[in-house]
Amino acid sequence: MTTTTANRPAAPPAELTPEQVAGTMTSKRFVVLLVGVALVGILVSLATWCFLEGIYQLDRELYTHLPHALGYTRGPPLWWPLPVLGLAGLVVALAITRLPGDGGHLPAKGLAIGGGTANPIDLPGVILAGLVAVGSGVVLGPEAPLIALGSGGAVLLIRLTRRDTPPQALLVMAAAGSFAALSFIFDSPLIAAVILIEATGIGGGRLPLILVPGLLAAGIGSLVSIGMGSFTGLSSSAYALSALQLPHFGHPDIAEFGWTIALAAAIAVATRVVMSSGLAVSRPVSRRVLLLVPAVGLVVAGLAIAFHGASGKSIDEVLFSGESALPGLVAQAGTWSLSALLLLVVFKGIAYGLSLGSFRGGPTFPALFLGAAGGIMASHLPGFPLVPAVGVGLGATTAAVLRLPLSGAIIATFLTIKAGTGDEPLIIVGVVAAYLITLALTSSRGTSPEQH
Repeated sequence: MTTTTANRPAAPPAELTPEQVAGTMTSKRFVVLLVGVALVGILVSLATWCFLEGIYQLDRELYTHLPHALGYTRGPPLWWPLPVLGLAGLVVALAITRLPGDGGHLPAKGLAIGGGTANPIDLPGVILAGLVAVGSGVVLGPEAPLIALGSGGAVLLIRLTRRDTPPQALLVMAAAGSFAALSFIFDSPLIAAVILIEATGIGGGRLPLILVPGLLAAGIGSLVSIGMGSFTGLSSSAYALSALQLPHFGHPDIAEFGWTIALAAAIAVATRVVMSSGLAVSRPVSRRVLLLVPAVGLVVAGLAIAFHGASGKSIDEVLFSGESALPGLVAQAGTWSLSALLLLVVFKGIAYGLSLGSFRGGPTFPALFLGAAGGIMASHLPGFPLVPAVGVGLGATTAAVLRLPLSGAIIATFLTIKAGTGDEPLIIVGVVAAYLITLALTSSRGTSPEQH
């Protein structure tokens, strides 16, 4: 009998009935699990806060305190990112080659979520690679290392306290840890929940069994963020995205729907080029990590310097993930010429593609920044105001990079909510168009979308 079934694919788990779900969630064992989730949420949230503050403080040390200590009282010289990113590339390369876990997931493959419980032994390499890459100015965000930290940290805590924990409980704890970690950088536990649920494909009767503990952990994560900010005086605004300051927008018209589809199509094509370039870069880099990752760091620094020379704008616009620069970019949209915006998209886009294929971090936040820049460019078109153009840019780019349409719509709506809800129909249309075009472009290359 074993021989007969050995080559058959494993049968999917039987769908739980509503009665079984209700019975599980009202059982004493589930209540005990929620208590464990609350404790894990607190500890993972503290670790997440330390990681994000570490990124912020490393940035300040490298680009503010160290130059000042060396006599550059007016700020670092123009060449400063070259040694910083070169050395950062060497550290990341060592983390990839010398520590377990390859430094984490390759960001050119999207946002890696799911795939079973995380391996705690991989955490040192993931944390080191993510901390150094994001803190030194590479064009990647902190969300991917945070997801690994949340899930791996939760599994580590459970294994240290109770070795006989069932695999199902470990999965719930790992998911809850990811919820808690991701809630920090979006300043909203609900956005973290939407991203993780959509990315993992959780559904059916099992959804509440993951969602309830996850929401509890995410809510605790937000409370810990607020509490630590009050206790230490360090604000989460340095790394957490919040709603942008935008003028009120009433309701869309037919012309704006037309521009929305055109912008979404352009974003989908450009995003496909960037992601494909990241995958192309990853192939030679994976063969000579110690040489090529530092070299990519030098190229990224050179692109930032070249952007400054061509546009007169700060090199910081090209460097870093962009979540701290995004509010200023949108608020000062009127001070950017169309040519400067084009240079920003080109230079940061190239740096983003190179970073995706070599360093370690998350793909989401640079995509949001570039989407906003593309939206500001599109607002120069006749009959396409700034608010819907930025909203569509944010949503379409997120959907194209992550291939998560609901998450793209939710994130864009959250970031533009201060302008009202008039742009929501345009955001949804732009997200759907960008998502479908991205799928079509991916299929035309004979490949299937990456599994997140």
